[in-house]
Amino acid sequence: MIPELKKNTEQKMQKTLESLKTDFGKVRTGRAHTGILDHIQVDYYGSLVPLSQVANVTLIDARAIGVQPWEKKMLSVVEKAIRDSDLGLNPSAMGDIVRVPMPPLTEERRKELIKVVRGEAENARVAVRNLRRDANNALKDAVKNKEISEDDERRAQDDVQKLTDRYIAEVDKQLAQKEQDLMAV
Repeated sequence: MIPELKKNTEQKMQKTLESLKTDFGKVRTGRAHTGILDHIQVDYYGSLVPLSQVANVTLIDARAIGVQPWEKKMLSVVEKAIRDSDLGLNPSAMGDIVRVPMPPLTEERRKELIKVVRGEAENARVAVRNLRRDANNALKDAVKNKEISEDDERRAQDDVQKLTDRYIAEVDKQLAQKEQDLMAV
């Protein structure tokens, strides 16, 4: 019962960490990366599909992304989808490729983005702590139902706390890395 509980808690904490990485990937730094366009939907013959299903997305250089649609007539549709997205990007068609330059971030915008990523990190910390609370409540219930001893409960709570500390440290590490990326000019 205890090993299963620890395993489930760790898996959930890992998912929280992966979710944080995804959220951080959506926050744009001054540098180009293809993940920034992942959530863009394109109108493909009447149905909305992810951009990656109608085009090749590559890095041209550190400040520009290239999007090459597989069908020539999708060029203007892809360009419009990127322009209409909430990213504030201004793509331009060049031949059979859509070039998406990354505008440099202002100091004020960088500070706003740091506040955003700190909020995301805090949400991840809260999620990890909530998982710890759920695990500890499950252990208390198991003691109440006489499924495990109090000594086992205490040891398991210590293990869950160590797990929590490890994942919160990982969240802080990712936050520091993202802040460093945002402040790099």
